Amino acid sequence: MTEASSPTSTGAGVEQQLALPAVPRRTVLAGGALVGAAALAASPFDDDEARAALAGASPYFRHGVASGDPLANRVVLWTRVTPTPDATPGSGRGPAVTVEYQVATDTRFRHLVTRGTVRTDAAADHTVKVDAWGMQPGRWYYYRFVHRGVASPVGRTKTAPGYTSSPERLRMGVVSCANLQAGYFHAYRHLAVRNDLDAVLHLGDYLYEYGPGQYGMGQDDVDVRRHVPAREMVSLADYRQRHGQYKEDPDLQWLHSKYPFIVTWDDHESTNDAWRDGAENHQPGEGDWATRRSRAHRAYDEWMPVRLGSTAPLGDGTRLFRSLRFGTLAELSMLDLRTYRDQQVAYPVVDPAVSSPARTITGREQLDWLKRAVASSAVQWKLVGNPVMIAPVTFAQLPTGLIDPVNDVTGLLPRDGAPYNVDQWDGYTDDRRELFTHIRDQGIRDTVFVTGDIHSGWAADLPYDVATYPLGRSAGVEFVASSVTSNNLKDILGAPPRTASLAVETVIKLANRHVRYLDFDSHGYSVLDVTPARAQMDWYVTGPRDQRNAGSTWAASFQTLAGTNKLSRAAGPVGGN
Repeated sequence: MTEASSPTSTGAGVEQQLALPAVPRRTVLAGGALVGAAALAASPFDDDEARAALAGASPYFRHGVASGDPLANRVVLWTRVTPTPDATPGSGRGPAVTVEYQVATDTRFRHLVTRGTVRTDAAADHTVKVDAWGMQPGRWYYYRFVHRGVASPVGRTKTAPGYTSSPERLRMGVVSCANLQAGYFHAYRHLAVRNDLDAVLHLGDYLYEYGPGQYGMGQDDVDVRRHVPAREMVSLADYRQRHGQYKEDPDLQWLHSKYPFIVTWDDHESTNDAWRDGAENHQPGEGDWATRRSRAHRAYDEWMPVRLGSTAPLGDGTRLFRSLRFGTLAELSMLDLRTYRDQQVAYPVVDPAVSSPARTITGREQLDWLKRAVASSAVQWKLVGNPVMIAPVTFAQLPTGLIDPVNDVTGLLPRDGAPYNVDQWDGYTDDRRELFTHIRDQGIRDTVFVTGDIHSGWAADLPYDVATYPLGRSAGVEFVASSVTSNNLKDILGAPPRTASLAVETVIKLANRHVRYLDFDSHGYSVLDVTPARAQMDWYVTGPRDQRNAGSTWAASFQTLAGTNKLSRAAGPVGGN
């Protein structure tokens, strides 16, 4: 169990300053005295120095540093310490050790705002996670960890604005579905190059469970990089080792060190198509499902800069759904759509169970919580971090004469009114009906769902009635980010770009007039920019997944103007520096 020395109840207290042993100047940066609210402004974060420090980090800190879940006066800080060479992730080996954390307003740590110590051991896989208090709202800070006089690479983080403040904007990178075997994480590198973000929103499938030769790149499952351990992760040691492998990726390390992450899990953090009492990829020979899921959740708690049960300490809660406030501009509600859901219905047949009030994707407690969140009058924009797509996708009104030619090539489109994807909210339509009805009856505006999961880019209105749209009204809008590396439709079919996938896109948009943008071909990332006037998503496409330094290009931008609950094209992407 990891234990952190505690600040005062107000978050203003700090631990007694610790004297560091004499070590080389290149190893430990200059220390300094604690400072208050009048501290100097944060100094520049040099990307070249940061990358060099990560690449040359002490073996104690080979997994980098990270921060997450920013609040107005505190942020979760994370690292893993490797105290001895044999204390590798999942090994269960290595002594208990004490690690110091420091937070400052400058990169040389001359102006500390808080510091403390954390005790960790093999029971926590030598991970270190602490809620660092005593910060000011809406400010950049620098942090590092120290073990045996050796400092970690420096990380940068930012607190959320104060509750009653009125920020001019909120800008976040948006990513999901990063399969290490399917390619290099170009999206992380291109987001890390930017200097205009406040945070990174990761919507799930941060890592994948498969072993080598399973679910690699393209039709042939080519492993661009091989998973460790060389098997599907099932045991606690497996999950820990896989998290450790991902945390050694240089592009992911760089992005983690530069911005706080706000994360949720989808299915692959445990295994494919997970639901409350099982999963498609959980077999009888792999033991009890509840045990396997608890292992996955424990490793996630250890290895991610996230609060479970609203707190940072390990093992004190399992609830992942939560809200983060950004002044009066926006509140971000992060969903967990795996832990409480009923089993998916059979596919691709028409099953009336998809609309049964007895079935849920959210669970009762989470749905009631979400309804309260979107009804809040304290903020303008109600953002929802949504692991799977909520926009309805139907082919019920489309003649089979249009569906059949596409299926001759792809075999992917359902017939006879069957749902397109029963793992999404389309497989649990009563929860969606209740939420949308609540939005309509309460006159709620400016609700934006930001989604991952389906390895494709989408922008869609959320109609109350698909059949009559666009004549009817919309409950809000949805922006869906493409995958970082995981196979999309083009990859699965092995088709040239803009061929078979273009036909599918055309048919989907023809049958679903609320879908304004769709890209089944590309991998990449997005940028979400929120101002009082509008919320906008920019989609960026990255180059070949098996090329280490592939570039990226802007693809499209859509926005929803304040008060409209509908999408329109934006003139171009925001920022970049």
